[in-house]
Amino acid sequence: MVLHQLTGDERWLQDPYRPTRTRGQDDHDTGGLDPAVQQEIRDAAGVALAAWYQGAPAAVPAPDVEHLQRMMQVCVAEDVPVEYARMGRVVMGFEDPADDAEAAAPAGTSSGPRDPGTVSAIIVGAGVSGIVAAKEFLDRGIPFTILDKNAGFGGTWFENVYPGCGVDTPSYLYSFTFAPRSWNRYFARRPEVAEYMSSVAEGLGLRSRTVLGVEVVGAEFDGASDTWTVTGRAVDGTETQYQATILVASTGLFSPPKVPQLPGAAEFTGPAFHSARWPEGLDLAGKRVAVIGSGASAMQVVPAISTGTAEVTVFQRTPQWIIPMEKYFDDVDAEVHRLMEQVPFYHVWYRFRLVWMWNDKIHATLRMDPQWQGSPAAANKVNDRTRQMMTGYIEQQLAGRPDLLAKSVPEYPPFAKRILIDNGWYRSLLRPNVTLVAESVAGLDADGVVTSTGDHHPADVVVYATGFETDRYLHPIRVLGRGGAVLSEVWNGTDPRAYLGMTVPGFPNLFLMYGPNTNPPGGSFIYIAECQGHYIGTMASMMLRDGISAVECKPERYETYTEQVDVAAAGLLWSHPRVASYYKNAFGRVVTNSPWRVVDYWHMTRHPDLADFDCSTAGAPANRPAAG
Repeated sequence: MVLHQLTGDERWLQDPYRPTRTRGQDDHDTGGLDPAVQQEIRDAAGVALAAWYQGAPAAVPAPDVEHLQRMMQVCVAEDVPVEYARMGRVVMGFEDPADDAEAAAPAGTSSGPRDPGTVSAIIVGAGVSGIVAAKEFLDRGIPFTILDKNAGFGGTWFENVYPGCGVDTPSYLYSFTFAPRSWNRYFARRPEVAEYMSSVAEGLGLRSRTVLGVEVVGAEFDGASDTWTVTGRAVDGTETQYQATILVASTGLFSPPKVPQLPGAAEFTGPAFHSARWPEGLDLAGKRVAVIGSGASAMQVVPAISTGTAEVTVFQRTPQWIIPMEKYFDDVDAEVHRLMEQVPFYHVWYRFRLVWMWNDKIHATLRMDPQWQGSPAAANKVNDRTRQMMTGYIEQQLAGRPDLLAKSVPEYPPFAKRILIDNGWYRSLLRPNVTLVAESVAGLDADGVVTSTGDHHPADVVVYATGFETDRYLHPIRVLGRGGAVLSEVWNGTDPRAYLGMTVPGFPNLFLMYGPNTNPPGGSFIYIAECQGHYIGTMASMMLRDGISAVECKPERYETYTEQVDVAAAGLLWSHPRVASYYKNAFGRVVTNSPWRVVDYWHMTRHPDLADFDCSTAGAPANRPAAG
C-alpha cells in the first residue's frame, strides 16, 4: 500500500504482489508472498522512499473512496464494504475531519451567536473517555473541568495494578488516533499503558484543568438555569460543588468492582481483596492464594503469581474460550519502530489491518443462525469452525491431562462471552502448585474457601477476580435530572439505556461515555470513545452556534433506538440461552455490548441531528466552583 501511494503504480495492487488472506488475527508479516516477490517489494520500496526523502511527492496522497476501498481489499485480501472506505478517509487522515464533521451539522434553532463562556462542561473521570472528551472541548475552545477520584490520569489503568495486568488488544490499536506512540510491546503491560495515558493528558495540558482526588457523589440539573451542579467529595470528606452547562459522565464500564457477599467472609483472617484493589507491597512468597473467578483479570493474575507462591487455587464457575496469540509476549522490534516513524503511510495501514482483524471482521461469527443444526456449543457455520480451532488448541495445551481438559472446554459458543488471550494460562494450570476447582464458592471461613460441595480449600490470601458492576452505570453517583428524576430509578437499577449509548430523556445536557450498549464486540474501545467525543463536542459547538442552553433527547427517539438495539442484540450470540455473562443484566437483557459494527457506530455519530432533541434557550453560567 505504501508503494502504491508513493508511486501510483497499479501493479502493486495486482498479482503477484497481492497478499493472501490472514488466518485468524495473526500479523501475517510475510503476506503469504513468495520470498523472491518479498525481496522485489523491498527493493522497490528502497527506490520509492529514496525519491520521497529527496522531495518527490506521493503520487496518491489522498485516495478517493472508490480507490481507497480497492486498496483496503487488496491489503486484507477480503471484501471490504464501501462504508469502511468512507470512514477510512477521515480516520486514516486522507480527508479533513473538520470538513466532514462541521459542514453537514444541522442548523437547529438559531437565536444568534453566544459568548463561548456560556457553554461549559464538567467531565467526570480522567480515563480514556475523559481524555477524549477533554481533547474535543480543547479543540473547540469550550471551558471544562475534569473531576476524578484518583490521584492521576488513566482511570482503570491507574487503578488496576495487579500482577500481569495489561491489554488484550494490540497496543497499536489500543491508542488514540491523535496520539500515536512507539509501543515497547505488541501487547503492552499496565505500566506502559498507564504512562501513555498520563503522558497524553499532560501533553494536552489537562493537569491545570483537572481536580484529582475528588470523588463525585452527586449531580443535579437545574431547569431554571439549564445547568448541572456536581458535588465532589475529597478524601478528608470536604465537599465542593461545581457548575457547568454540560455534564459528561466518563466513569467507565469497569468501575466499581463487584465483590460477592460470601458467608463467612468476615471470619477470614488473611488479606482478601478485589483484583482491582491490589494492596501495595503485598508479598505472596510462600503463600497459599485462592483466586475466585477465571475471567479476564484471573487470566492475567494466575500466570503472573503461579511461580512465586506455595499454592494457587482457582475457583472457576464456567470455563472461557481462549485464543493463542503468537506475539503476546514479544517486544516490538526496532525495525518496526523505524517503519512506523520514517515511512509515510505505513502506520495508518498497519493500524487499518488491526482495525479490520480485531473489530468488525468477527461480526459475522456473532450472528445466531436460526437454521443451525450443528453443535449446541456453536451458533453458525463460521462460529463452529472457530469452536473447533479453539478446542483443538486447548487439547494441545492440556495433552495428557484429561482432568483439566474436562474442566476447560466451554459448552457455549465462542464469542458469546468475552474471548480471552492465552498469556500462559494453560501452562500455569499444568504447574504442580496450581489447582483448578470447577465448583462455585459457597463461602469462606477463617483459613480458606468452602465450595458448594462442602470441600474446604486452605488459603492465606483471597483474590476476588469477580468483575465489575457493569449493569449499574454511574453507580454509586446519585444523578438527578429534570424535575428531580433519579437516573438509577429510571433505569430500574440495572437496566441502563441511552440513545446512541449517550443521552437519556429527562436528563438534559448529560452525555454518557462508555454508556449502555457501547462496548464493542472486539478490539479497542478507544475508537468508540473518539466517536462519542466527536458527537458530544459537535453538540457543544452547535449549542454555542445556535444559542441553545439545553438539549434533551426526545423520548420517542430514545424508545425507538432502544428497540433497535434489543432487536439487533437478540440475534447475536450474547443473547444465547446457554450463556450467562456480564453482558446481560438480571433481566436477561444485553446492556453492555453494542450490536453495531464499529463502522455503523462511526456513521451514527458523525453528524448529530438536533431533530433528535428538544432544545431550549435559557441562560447558563460559566463553569466555576460554587460555594460548598
